[in-house]
Amino acid sequence: MNKISQIIQETTEKIMKDLCTKEVVEAAEQGIFPTELWQTLVETGMTTIGIPEESGGTGGSLADALTFLRIAAQFSASIPIAETFVANWLLSKIGLPLLDKTTTIASFQYGNLITFNEASGGWTISGSAHDVPFARYAEAILVIGQSEQGNMVAIVDPDTCSIEEGKNYAGEARDHLYFKDVPVESDNVSSLSEVNANEFYYLTALIRGVQMSGALERILELSVKYSKERIQFGRPISKFQAIQQHIAILAGEVSAAKAMTELAMKSFEAGSGKNQIISAKIRVGEAASIATPIAHQVHGAIGFTEEHALQQSTRRLWSWRDEYGNESHWAKILGEEVLTMEADDLWPFITSMNSKISS
Repeated sequence: MNKISQIIQETTEKIMKDLCTKEVVEAAEQGIFPTELWQTLVETGMTTIGIPEESGGTGGSLADALTFLRIAAQFSASIPIAETFVANWLLSKIGLPLLDKTTTIASFQYGNLITFNEASGGWTISGSAHDVPFARYAEAILVIGQSEQGNMVAIVDPDTCSIEEGKNYAGEARDHLYFKDVPVESDNVSSLSEVNANEFYYLTALIRGVQMSGALERILELSVKYSKERIQFGRPISKFQAIQQHIAILAGEVSAAKAMTELAMKSFEAGSGKNQIISAKIRVGEAASIATPIAHQVHGAIGFTEEHALQQSTRRLWSWRDEYGNESHWAKILGEEVLTMEADDLWPFITSMNSKISS
């Protein structure tokens, strides 16, 4: 880790410890947006980490940005920080100005239908998008849709569309958006190449995987801590072999998830990463299904209560695993690719996952 990366990590941890407490997360789930947390992240330049300075960003690498998002996920930060980063990342790619405001993304992918039509002086947008993160709090919406000329991107004012509020299992805002001939000026619209569209598609899945990895680290930390504090039969439950076995399995799942997401991140930075990202989202989803019940078993009944922070992380794991493609979605895509291979190509395909990554 270089000096800049270390500063980013330490700064993120300090901000989150101070401004993203259990009480702040609880309030966010009740509809109170954590304004102080968001403004602090904006003022410190954390919302544009990983975006080149020449494009208006803070600079740093994609790894720095994902480290920031992973730590934010450890604290269950209920803000559109991942969506704002992806939006600005895409805007920097296509040459539109960055957004220094809360931003979310509505895309035609994953069953949504959004169309762009040329109009006098610009474009109009019609269609709908479901489960859009934090749309009700967004000051700008990056809309990705299809037109006769191909994929298009537009910066849209939330006041011009209809928002139906909803929530995921974690209590985070997941709203439904409806566009009916929403007008957008040409200056706020750009075409989206097939390359950038694919990069966006896989980056969103990678980011959710990284966030899940952060939440997994958090439930391991809480489980280890609780096992040392909980006294049963005169000694901490961490001394019992059954609990030690649970913790060992939990730690193994967390390590596997983190290793796979780091491989996917490095591969994406190296210019590929498609299959690594698919594998990471699958593996992290599997880790969540194993780690979540173990964490709650270690904590006993208290882990299910609102008084304990564990449920804030585990509910996010269950929610995030279904976003930007669950295990079944990605396993089908990976399986279809494998089925096109010759028998002798399968093993080299598996063993070459990290072949393009420099040490």
